[in-house]
Amino acid sequence: MSDGTRLAARIWMPEGAESEPVPAILEYIPYRRRDNTRMRDDVMHPYFAAHGYACVRVDLRGSGDSEGVLEDEYLQQELDDGVDVIRWIAAQPWCAGRVGMIGISWGGFNGLQIAAMRPPELAAVVTVASTDDRYADDVHHMGGCLLGDNLSWASTMLAFNSLPPDPQIVGERWREMWFERLRGSGLWLEKWLEHQRRDEYWQHGSVCEDWDAIECPVMAVSGWTDGYTNSVFRLMEHLRVPRLGLVGPWSHKYPHQGVPGPAIGFLQECLRWWDKWLKDIETDIMDEPMLRAWMQCSAPPTTFYERREGRWVGETQWPSPEIRSRELALAWPGTLEPGERHIDEAVMSIQSPLSVGIFAGKWCSYAATPDLPHDQREEDGGALVFDSHRLSGPLEILGAPTLELAVSADRPVAMVAVRLSDVAPDDKATRVTYGLLNLTHRHGSEQPEPLVPGERYRVTVRLNHIAHVFPTGHRLRLSISTSYWPLAWPAPAPARLTLFTGTSRLVLPERPRRDDEDALIDFPPAEGARPTSIRTVEPGQHKWRVIRDLETDETTLEVINDDGTIHIGPANLEMQRKALEWYSYRGYDYLSPKGETLWERGYRRGDWSVRTVTRTKLTATRTHFVIHAELDAWEGDKRVHSDNWDVEIPRDLV
Repeated sequence: MSDGTRLAARIWMPEGAESEPVPAILEYIPYRRRDNTRMRDDVMHPYFAAHGYACVRVDLRGSGDSEGVLEDEYLQQELDDGVDVIRWIAAQPWCAGRVGMIGISWGGFNGLQIAAMRPPELAAVVTVASTDDRYADDVHHMGGCLLGDNLSWASTMLAFNSLPPDPQIVGERWREMWFERLRGSGLWLEKWLEHQRRDEYWQHGSVCEDWDAIECPVMAVSGWTDGYTNSVFRLMEHLRVPRLGLVGPWSHKYPHQGVPGPAIGFLQECLRWWDKWLKDIETDIMDEPMLRAWMQCSAPPTTFYERREGRWVGETQWPSPEIRSRELALAWPGTLEPGERHIDEAVMSIQSPLSVGIFAGKWCSYAATPDLPHDQREEDGGALVFDSHRLSGPLEILGAPTLELAVSADRPVAMVAVRLSDVAPDDKATRVTYGLLNLTHRHGSEQPEPLVPGERYRVTVRLNHIAHVFPTGHRLRLSISTSYWPLAWPAPAPARLTLFTGTSRLVLPERPRRDDEDALIDFPPAEGARPTSIRTVEPGQHKWRVIRDLETDETTLEVINDDGTIHIGPANLEMQRKALEWYSYRGYDYLSPKGETLWERGYRRGDWSVRTVTRTKLTATRTHFVIHAELDAWEGDKRVHSDNWDVEIPRDLV
């Protein structure tokens, strides 16, 4: 790097690249290229290399075998390093000078962020499961509400940042580098909770601050059970460069590994993209519709789908002139009525129990556990529910439904959670999409304002984008609640919302069928290089358990995400990974919610054995969030490092 720091990389090259240079593809993330992402990397990057590209997988500063300390997400140092890496790649004798970036999640983020810095060597980007707005659509907040995944993700990174480099790569310096990380990375949860509104901290790295800064072509990809779907639609709407959007049924995974299925030949699609923009080969990739999306068929509710039935649909531009608004008015005593009808205003109210949300699943599904929402009838008892009449014909939607709501509250801080469900003739209710709004953020998240109790407001709740077919004979259900724990942290005190029907309405993005055009969209089956040789040493387990103690009136969601121990053949390395999470509440006590996490990570090769254990607990009073966290590092049977944090952070209208 410019300051002399060395970053570690794996490089795959086509034979003969030293004499006949080729374009390069960079993936730049903190998740340890030698072990943690090795299985995924070895499917994708050799495949691209076999088709004429040099592929470079780089560990961020302070991660894997790279030098330095990783102190937070998307710091300017990370982006500056990325520009240095691209410049270095382009200058190598095996590189023809053009570089593309590909990445999922973190790598999708910094692909966009580095593109906005406009390094001249960067010719195109494929960004998967990422965001253009770090406040509105990331793991930390949604609609101004604090997400439970904020704790989960902070705990994940506390564990990652505690891991040492591999002595086989860095030599005797491994222990010195390890202790530098253990002492220097810090408690990221504390940093994030210090920024509860959309301030400069979140604006940094949010490319929506200046769309025109991105001047290279962008392919943006996500899935309907991923947490980052909305950004694909905003990127299609606001970027002014050649661009394509692709949204399948998948969770937080590359589409060639897509679960729920069907997985697709995503690597072949990427090759069409790279050949066009890195080699000037005409592949007709830009003749595809700007947006291709999987129109999901109705399905019974379950926490895990192997596959979602449906079909591909396409739009040549976004927003699409083909999408029309269908309005449904909220009416007494709980119906959705066609918008052209005159609806008298009625007054309804709700103060939800904390149980609403316990079956909501994760904000972002990783498909590693049964983490999708359960039958919504489990949740609807604590919500205001509005049902449509049974449909006389199928209804297809593509886009973001919105709820225009006339409402008042009896407290200065309150939230509203909105769910849209597909109710089958047997009454099973499958959540289709949902949205959250911290009502103090009704005018935006830069300057939230407390509510005036009893004052009437008109607010808009935007639900997540979705493509879904409601079949003939089914009903639409809109459910409105004042809590959604543990997906989102509840308000400091239970608030009662008063809703005024008639002028409150649900607006659906209805898409007419265009079967002749849509039938032209197709993808080949998934391909990839041969996976890494791994052997299971100790099996893992993945479970979600809801535990209800009727004696104490305490409910706990227990998440077990245990990968066990595997042996990675090429590195001759054993790797252990286990994460446990508990989210609990007691009765109707809005100050009782508690999130706890425990991570264990370890590596072993011969006599070399290291492991780390991290624990984090987040609770809240009416005025503060309270963090207790621990980090212990072990070398063999000896504990060699220990840190403890006890932190209180004021609540900022959350």
